[in-house]
Amino acid sequence: MSRIRVTRPAALTALAGVGACLAIIVVPSAFAGTTTPAGGTCTIRPAEKDSEAPLSCLGVTASLDHLPAVGEQATLTVDVQAQADVQHAGLSVQLPPALRMIGGESGLAAPTTDTFGQRTSKTFALTPGTRIVQLKVKAVAPGPAQIQADISDIDRPDPRRAGHDSVELTVGTSKGSSDKGISVTKADASPVHRPGVGTRPARPVTPKAPAPSRAHASADSIASAPASPRVTAAAAAQVCVSGTFRNRFQSAEGGSWNGKANRDEPISNANITLWGKPTPNSGTQKLATGMTGNGDGKFNLCYTPSASVTPQAWVEFQTQAGQMWSVVDANGGLYSTATYSLNNISGTTNLGNVYANDGQSRAWHALDTLNKLWWNRGSTTNCWASSQQDGHCTPITVQWYPGSTDGTYWSTGEDKIHLADNDPDSEHTTAHEAGHALMGKLYHGWWPNVSNCSPHYVNRTSSTSCGWTEGFANAVAFHTFNDTTYYWGNGSSMNLANDRSTTGIDPGDACEARVATALVDLWSQVDGGWMRSNTMMTKTWQSSFREYFVNDRPDYGLDSGTTAQNILYNHTIQY
Repeated sequence: MSRIRVTRPAALTALAGVGACLAIIVVPSAFAGTTTPAGGTCTIRPAEKDSEAPLSCLGVTASLDHLPAVGEQATLTVDVQAQADVQHAGLSVQLPPALRMIGGESGLAAPTTDTFGQRTSKTFALTPGTRIVQLKVKAVAPGPAQIQADISDIDRPDPRRAGHDSVELTVGTSKGSSDKGISVTKADASPVHRPGVGTRPARPVTPKAPAPSRAHASADSIASAPASPRVTAAAAAQVCVSGTFRNRFQSAEGGSWNGKANRDEPISNANITLWGKPTPNSGTQKLATGMTGNGDGKFNLCYTPSASVTPQAWVEFQTQAGQMWSVVDANGGLYSTATYSLNNISGTTNLGNVYANDGQSRAWHALDTLNKLWWNRGSTTNCWASSQQDGHCTPITVQWYPGSTDGTYWSTGEDKIHLADNDPDSEHTTAHEAGHALMGKLYHGWWPNVSNCSPHYVNRTSSTSCGWTEGFANAVAFHTFNDTTYYWGNGSSMNLANDRSTTGIDPGDACEARVATALVDLWSQVDGGWMRSNTMMTKTWQSSFREYFVNDRPDYGLDSGTTAQNILYNHTIQY
């Protein structure tokens, strides 16, 4: 089967969507640059030749001269490549808790330390060529570790003027025992810590529509749609294990190029299993299943024991919500975090806060971002889209793994979102890609024939078909988070709010920023939400915003009169 390889759009630009009527269409991420690189097209691409990342004028590679074991030192070399003049370039380097920076000969700022490790940065002017920065690091603890390096044009936040690289290793305890790469698909829970210095409060996202009614749902839909936590009710003589499942992660929302926001939040609607050995001589058995609570991450798993004391039990959490959405690794496996084993338990045991494994934090962040979209998805059924009926839903699947350069895009053929290494740090990127998947479900698997969309730029004219598919995906993110600012995984951001006086954003419906903001205003100011609009899209499919507004809205009772036209006019769109 043919596959269209599409240059991954840069930062805020093109939030996704390339078209072509082939068996498989790769819809790039919310990443197309905001401006064309001065002096022509730049050619820096990620190390992996098949990456969907855009060509950039800036690049960065990180490497160690050897893999240190605990107590050993190594030299970290960061190569910064530039194919254009950059007046204010920002280099950011982050080490995990297992490594520490030593020495100050690198010229980098004094490192800051928190729960996530150490961070340092440096600003400088760049001319075409390569600049090398080296620093000494020391391994201080065994286990999986990831070093990250980012270069950005501070004055022009745009993935086509930015680069990201990482080094993954597993630190050993003795000389020669450290290995390349990390394995975090199945891991133990992280130690419980109080929120570190600089930890920001959670960003609440209030559901814009009521949760799906479970009273009228079929048994099949109840099993798949995470409308509320599924936990076993406590009963007399039962053994119960309870607690709160949380995640510590770094968020682009609220951060900047040299420091993302540290967050500590509960994980909602994650599938959980209580495993154990009911008797001393029995094998491991599944004792109870459930989901973490929506909004609070609480869980309470109970079962009726066959003896007065249960010899062993533990809780496993997986990156899946019912059957409706999941995050998988490169091999399609779910990530799982398991608690320590409880021995000889009876009655009720409260584990308190249980934290997702640190190496999996981005997977859990992506899962929880999809939960925020789920409650605002605008469907009349217990599925993602009203085009599907209860018991016959198709899920949204995200593939991510540490160090991934396979992103950022959604593919129609496999109906899967591919996120690169730091993409989950941006909830807008995850929601944008999910917006493409949602459109595919609304359209029953059909996809428009999109032209002139590779490359495409969020604030520049592309085509009406590209403006429609990309604009809709941007609007999904803005609708979910009640804003008009797009954030990239490296912490950079751009506010796309616009009116007729806005400069720097091309006019008309071939510009995705204009389409996105017009859609959000129609949904909020005219339609009373996007439920009716989404329902319409399940019945008639559009290849442009004009088709959506002029042809279809009137036929389905959605206003396209003076009030709606004034909204479009304010965003430089006239029909």
